[in-house]
Amino acid sequence: MATKTTHPVLSNRALNRATLARQLLLRRAPRSEMSVAGAVEHLVGLQAQNVKPPYYALAARLDAFDPQELSALMESRDVARIVTLRSTIHTHTAEDCLALRPFAQAGGPDRELRLFRGRLDSVDLDRLAAYSRELVEERPRPVKELREALLKEWPGTDPLALTVAARCMLPLVQVTPRGLWGRSGQVTLTTAERWFSRPQAPAPEPDAMVRRYLAAFGPASVQDMQTWSGLTRLRDAFERLRPELVTFRNEKGVELFDLPEAPRPDADTPAPPRFLPEFDNLLLSHADRSRVAAPDVKSRTWKGNQAYRVFLFDGFLGGLWLLEETKDRAVLTIQPFLRLTGAQRSAVAEEGEAMLATMTSATTREVRFAEFAA
Repeated sequence: MATKTTHPVLSNRALNRATLARQLLLRRAPRSEMSVAGAVEHLVGLQAQNVKPPYYALAARLDAFDPQELSALMESRDVARIVTLRSTIHTHTAEDCLALRPFAQAGGPDRELRLFRGRLDSVDLDRLAAYSRELVEERPRPVKELREALLKEWPGTDPLALTVAARCMLPLVQVTPRGLWGRSGQVTLTTAERWFSRPQAPAPEPDAMVRRYLAAFGPASVQDMQTWSGLTRLRDAFERLRPELVTFRNEKGVELFDLPEAPRPDADTPAPPRFLPEFDNLLLSHADRSRVAAPDVKSRTWKGNQAYRVFLFDGFLGGLWLLEETKDRAVLTIQPFLRLTGAQRSAVAEEGEAMLATMTSATTREVRFAEFAA
């Protein structure tokens, strides 16, 4: 008679600590252990809808981080901004720009393109892709210029749909100076192949991506990874890997997979405060986000399609933060979702002061607490 396998249960707090450890948020990674490029690779990219979030994401995760380090990697074309997972802009290493885009294609760009397909009935999409490639590989093109060129070829077509189609069908990199620290630049595009002077790589096998996902976001369910990637039908990859993985269940009974040697700290491991940027992947990469965000506060981190900047307290979503900067002054306002003791406020303020010292050049820096948001 077959024996039914039982899975150890991971409490939500234990799951939180394991995820924070993978995300480099339980302890900042020493530079002797992880470089800036290594962190970008380990985290499988950084959300980059706006320019500054990748810098703040690394400041929360790397010891002695200097924003100019990531900026230099962008200038040297070792990392770049490109649409990948869930059809959102990420900062990736050059290698991941070339390989992850084809992996993510069906779960993001293809899905987004279908939303606009009704506005492109008269457009030959293969011709549009070829013509767009010709334009942006001749020289990097600002979005406005690309749109105007496409409209000349397909007059009367929705201009937004044309540029969305180009972005969805081609691996378009946002070239510098866009994305550099302390500098500005409009979104200007060329292909990843042209920017890196290398051909696009074959998409990695799903099994390899399961391992990378678990290393950065595990322990996790099949549905968690599908939420992160936008892809479906990943169960087969997990099943192929089952003999080399360990399994658990969460408090709701959902099966979780993990790498055997991945860190799973004790649930009582201290978790210091951390300030995260808007759209941080920690909050977007699981079907069940209760490992970080309690259901009663999760909705308070968004307004429409815009995410607020958040801070973690004791490992969980603790509130919002706002930074107001001028040339000489930086004011950080913290709005907690829970009542903090004097000692707890001091710990959060200390982390905020450290963030300001790293991320601003202002000579005057101030940390304020807004009224507790019940």
